[in-house]
Amino acid sequence: MSITRFTHDGRARGAAGLGLALASAAMFGTSGPFAGALMATGWSPGAVVTVRIAIAALVLTPPALIALRGRFGLLRRAVGEVLTFGLVAIAGCQLFFFNAVRRLDVGVALLLEYGGILLVVVWVWLRHGRRPGRRTVLGGLAALAGLVLVLDPGGGSLDAAGVAWGALAGTGLAVYFVIASRGDGALPPIALAWAGMVVGALGLAAFDVTGLLPFHTSADPVTLVGTQLSWIVPIAGLAVVAAALAYASGIAATRLLGAKVASFVGLTEVLFAVLFAWAALGQAPGGWQLAGGVVVLAGIALVRADEQPEPAPAEVPEPVAA
Repeated sequence: MSITRFTHDGRARGAAGLGLALASAAMFGTSGPFAGALMATGWSPGAVVTVRIAIAALVLTPPALIALRGRFGLLRRAVGEVLTFGLVAIAGCQLFFFNAVRRLDVGVALLLEYGGILLVVVWVWLRHGRRPGRRTVLGGLAALAGLVLVLDPGGGSLDAAGVAWGALAGTGLAVYFVIASRGDGALPPIALAWAGMVVGALGLAAFDVTGLLPFHTSADPVTLVGTQLSWIVPIAGLAVVAAALAYASGIAATRLLGAKVASFVGLTEVLFAVLFAWAALGQAPGGWQLAGGVVVLAGIALVRADEQPEPAPAEVPEPVAA
């Protein structure tokens, strides 16, 4: 393959990965208004997470089986990966975060969860020997500083148990990006998302049945965008948009971009969440939040630039024998 073709293919993969990552972040960002509307009517966080993941698993079943095309040996060979992804990256991450939110301000809990991107950078360094470059360090610091401005976590008291839950949520987020980035002959992205959700739903159901996880639902109408709607609307949004489509596209994006870049692009979920809260709940972002969003995007651009391949040396033709 020529150098020009290789560079073109790399740029095309990067552009496709970036588009999928942003789409995934936007879909994940809708989960706040949907979940908030349900919990305002009496749904418990555990019920929201369990129903969300269980329905998403059902929605993904047909396309996942089509993608597998009878190659169930892929599932058997990846059983450890699937169990870890389902229990830690999907079910565990969400439960850890909800427990953190019970004890901390939402902004603090989100900062702790998204601190998991630093674990991804460390993992890439230790596992692949890729020491983070100057642009990655500067981009990471800028992205986290921008996140502080967007979330405005100041003023809330810090609870030790809440901080621990938030750190566990960050670990779950890091596991998500690390496992999702493994594309060397592994499961198709949609099959990994489906299998992980099946495992996560079963694990959550076990906690629900044993009473370790409070499970309360309500059939009362919810309020979204100033309109009363059936509870089915936010459940469908959470399961189909913010789970099934978001996870499948996120895994595909991570395989194209790599765990490090994808994890930083994932920070835009917070920006999308602010915009959706503005549209759905009328919570307009302030000037500092808008400035923070710009800083986050600048940090992501620096990290992305650090991943660009160095220009390949020009091909030197071999001398022709006289």
